[in-house]
Amino acid sequence: MSNEITTKAGLPSQATAGDLPPGYNDLLGDIKDEIRTTQIRVKRIVNTEMVCHYWRIGRLILDRQEEEGWGTKVIRRLSVDLQTTFPGQRGLSPRSLRYMQHLAKSWPEAIGQQAVAQLPWGHITVLLDTLDDRLTRDFYAAQAVQHGWSRAFLSNMVSSQLHLRQGMALTNFDTTVPEGSDLLREITRDPYLLEFTRVGADHAERDLEDALVDHVVRFLQELGVGFAFVGRQYPLVVGDQEFRMDLLFYHLRLHRYVVIELKTVPAQPAHLGQLSFYTAVVDDKVRDPSRDDATLGILIAADRNSEVVQYALRGSTQPMAVSTYATLPPEMRALLPTDADLARVTHEVLRSRE
Repeated sequence: MSNEITTKAGLPSQATAGDLPPGYNDLLGDIKDEIRTTQIRVKRIVNTEMVCHYWRIGRLILDRQEEEGWGTKVIRRLSVDLQTTFPGQRGLSPRSLRYMQHLAKSWPEAIGQQAVAQLPWGHITVLLDTLDDRLTRDFYAAQAVQHGWSRAFLSNMVSSQLHLRQGMALTNFDTTVPEGSDLLREITRDPYLLEFTRVGADHAERDLEDALVDHVVRFLQELGVGFAFVGRQYPLVVGDQEFRMDLLFYHLRLHRYVVIELKTVPAQPAHLGQLSFYTAVVDDKVRDPSRDDATLGILIAADRNSEVVQYALRGSTQPMAVSTYATLPPEMRALLPTDADLARVTHEVLRSRE
């Protein structure tokens, strides 16, 4: 007579886990991973097919309008007739059909192999609503797919004009890390948008640092995907002296420490000398050479003289970049609600609905 305990469904109970053969848990984990991976892959395939389906509908509408010279009223009639034929099916409203038409017009060729086809429909409508040219839409589509951006994050990146800021910092990557200069340049921006700090030019660097740490999640979003916060005023002991860096991050995808120095004045050669010193020390005393690549230094200053910065960068063997930051001027900050104001209004609205 078997001593195995079974559930109501007739399946073996976990009470027999001690009798499992060696390697069973590894097998179970592998199968779970396979199932999850396949589920994700199937969802992506279904999503891509749906987007291509919408593109084909848009293409049909566009082609017929061009051949027959039909006006926009035909969209409303199509919507009524399609919803009558396919009751309950989503995506057949006049608004949806116009988006499909817009999609086909924006990407004239088949889109099955393009990044936009891998995006959720809501992401695509953001691109269609907010951007006017194909190259810019392709840039944000590729970034959203590569980094898994949410719809809200995509909207934020578009509104902040990431395509005009990414890779625009002055760097010495071509000479210090020629094999990875393009990839490193992608993680830099100029300017960095730090308007959420509410710190102006009349404040000290420590005020800016405090504000960034207070809003570290938003700062990480502005830095870009892959940055992890390590610490502020990070101590470095060299000989019998202690030095403190403003901010230290680690880039999870590039496997590099990133030292960030903040200056509320224009960038000067001395600032880059200080940054080069910090990155060299982190290289020797913090990073693990077996898994971490050379430390990257980023100076974020209030302004910069490009010629001065280029000469200063030329003399360093450490990979470094110089960017500026943008904050709102005092007169504009005064017109915006504070975090406390927003919290108070939100609380009042919630109470009014109780």
